[in-house]
Amino acid sequence: MEYFLRAKAVRLRSHHHKYLSADEDGEYVSQDRQGTVKNARWTVEFDSDYDNVIRLKSYYGRYLTASEDPHLLGATGQKVIQSLPRKIDSSVDWEPVQEGSKVRLKTRYGNYLRANGGVPPWRNSITHDIPHRHHNWILWDVEVVEINLDPRQQKSDPDPDLDLSSSSFHLTSAPTHLASDLTFGFSKSDGRMIYYKLADDDGVVVDAEGSFLFKGKTVQELTQNLEEETELEGITVCSRNPLNGKLYPLRLALPPNNTTMHVIVVPATSKAAKDF
Repeated sequence: MEYFLRAKAVRLRSHHHKYLSADEDGEYVSQDRQGTVKNARWTVEFDSDYDNVIRLKSYYGRYLTASEDPHLLGATGQKVIQSLPRKIDSSVDWEPVQEGSKVRLKTRYGNYLRANGGVPPWRNSITHDIPHRHHNWILWDVEVVEINLDPRQQKSDPDPDLDLSSSSFHLTSAPTHLASDLTFGFSKSDGRMIYYKLADDDGVVVDAEGSFLFKGKTVQELTQNLEEETELEGITVCSRNPLNGKLYPLRLALPPNNTTMHVIVVPATSKAAKDF
């Protein structure tokens, strides 16, 4: 909670090094690498009835809301949207729970704000649930972009006459100890970008591509990270032979100097795995 007490506005950065972003339609939310845009700015409001609850309002004047609708039929995770309810209810309440230098944002019913990875339609989506895997997907870095000297005076009730088009974006100076958080992008010393595609059960490589920042050094670490990203087990990480297009497993060392990599993830159930 202490991360928000002096904040008038924040950015939230996910495990995937992307920012919680309000879509321009004023309804959906997603992840985006651009933290400097107005869509990544969330105004912090407090509930006068609870000391440990906040509300986050987007640039479009709508609240970050835990809906009851499933993100995908037959899959865990419910949609997180922007909404402007006529009467404030618990769906817009979030309880910050500190975990080390990061926070989890918990709904009033025990779910957590989750930034999803993988390939579409999961990639860049935001849901709320209780994860059984990928526990780091519910951890967020909080970056303060505007300080409020009297945060408890923030208005917490929606204005029915709000003109969404009149909202403005003001990025103010952050305290000195937060300066490192306001540096965008990353250098090769931070790791390497991994771009990956999946091979289906017939061995055909699917066009959809996922990506993440990899900080490890070995093929084993990369395989483990890709299993977490894809929620698959027993995968084989492959590269494509540029001469004949065939897949071959990565067995030895990764390319030096944190060079960006494009790999193919082959599940154990794929026909392609039988060739290795």
